[in-house]
Amino acid sequence: MDHSAPSASPAAPFAGAQAGRPGCPLSNLRDKLRRVGLRPTRQRVSLGWLLFGKGDRHITAEMLYDEAMRARVPVSLATVYNTLHQFTEAGLLRQLAVDGSKAYFDTNPTEHHHFFVEGEEELMDVPAEGVTVMDLPEPPEGFEVARVDVVVRLRRKDAHRRA
Repeated sequence: MDHSAPSASPAAPFAGAQAGRPGCPLSNLRDKLRRVGLRPTRQRVSLGWLLFGKGDRHITAEMLYDEAMRARVPVSLATVYNTLHQFTEAGLLRQLAVDGSKAYFDTNPTEHHHFFVEGEEELMDVPAEGVTVMDLPEPPEGFEVARVDVVVRLRRKDAHRRA
């Protein structure tokens, strides 16, 4: 597995070291997993490195599996799915159902909204100040709104329509 540092600050995605004292990114990732109650197995750490080592992004299980294969991380697609769901349940990822058959996982678990580029299967974050959600319906008795996900679907303008 390639352990070269990503172009962004390598310690940032694995913040766990005290401010001003950078730590080993892999050690910080192991600590992060332990803090959320997950045992830092070799597969979780390897997949976590691939997921979080490139900053905030949106990824499917298939995309992560392809990255793992290129990095020679010995995992099955089922293990990738299981790990993504474990990370989501632990609050490290946010799952987005954009297309009925495909789930995306966001490495930024904070509340925010997304653009989805149809035909390109690409998700992009919407600036936090870009969306206001108002007048939600009252949830049925015994329920509360957990969160609201706004996905704005985009498509590229045809070149001949712009002329």
